[in-house]
Amino acid sequence: MKTRYLILEDGSCYKGYAFGSDNYQVGELVFNTGMSGYQEVLSDLSYCGQIVMMTYPLIGNYGINRDDFESLNPAVFGFVVKEACEKPSNFRGDMSVDEFLKLKHIPGIYGVDTRAITRKIRNKGTMRAIMADEGVNVEETVSMLKNTDFLHDQVKRVSTQKPFPIPNRGKKVVLMDFGAKHGIIRELSKRNCDLIVVPYDTSAEEIMALHPDGVMLSNGPGDPKDMEGPIKEIQKLMGQVPIFGICLGHQLISLACGANTTKLKFGHRGCNHPVVNLASGKVEITSQNHGFAVEEESLAGTDLVLTHRALNDKSVEGVKHSKYPVFSVQYHPEASPGPEDANYLFDDFMKLMEKENM
Repeated sequence: MKTRYLILEDGSCYKGYAFGSDNYQVGELVFNTGMSGYQEVLSDLSYCGQIVMMTYPLIGNYGINRDDFESLNPAVFGFVVKEACEKPSNFRGDMSVDEFLKLKHIPGIYGVDTRAITRKIRNKGTMRAIMADEGVNVEETVSMLKNTDFLHDQVKRVSTQKPFPIPNRGKKVVLMDFGAKHGIIRELSKRNCDLIVVPYDTSAEEIMALHPDGVMLSNGPGDPKDMEGPIKEIQKLMGQVPIFGICLGHQLISLACGANTTKLKFGHRGCNHPVVNLASGKVEITSQNHGFAVEEESLAGTDLVLTHRALNDKSVEGVKHSKYPVFSVQYHPEASPGPEDANYLFDDFMKLMEKENM
């Protein structure tokens, strides 16, 4: 077993063992509380620039399969686990997590105390980190981490470079790709939507020239305030076409309407986050992955109405526009991984397009 270290910007150094590749990169260390779904987590492009730590101790026991990817080219910068299963057992499994990480040039470390690291992040907030080999100069590495800025171009890195269609015979939906999960495409395709996936920097004029029945704003990585260009285009789209935003898309809609976003201390990442639908009073268990949130106080004076709230920290989880056919949620109704309690939101989007295009 090859020794590997995980070094944090606060000077902490955790000794563990290597798996995956040795393509070390500075990333934001975050934790995910899901008990399963590690394949979807690894392939979720919203983790671009981040080192993901799973709080559930045993990872890899069912391997990696061909069906559960949320992207084909993962953008995660590292993977931290307590135990890494070397010999997975599942009829769908094609390879181990170790083999997958090596294939995709992602470094991993196992054998570290993930509970202790999680408590540190909960107390101090997310922080920069990097993996390193034995013999590393920890003090120099910590100094480097402190002087390294977080990325600001994650969406550009993960968005499609060219538009592409996913033909069908139903409503025409333009999906603005900020790092879209395949789950969003699957849910729209299930509803026979004729999809056109476009790059994140596509103009409102180009989108409307496609004569869409609706526009979907996808999830994606990074600080929503880095997306000044797309925010302006979303402002132009409002009132012209129904819009549904998920995660980063939700934040961009809020910013486009004059609300504000802030960075959370350690974010929401996992499959078991309770959210209340304020209209029905029903609680939904949701899948989440975000480090930023909309400030509820900033909704005052905008045309946005709060529709969903997190039960754990009371943060904003959904809004709708009071004048235009526009709504969004902070969590993932497509799940992947996670519960499908909020899957009905895609049906709501279909009904909104039907109503607006009668």
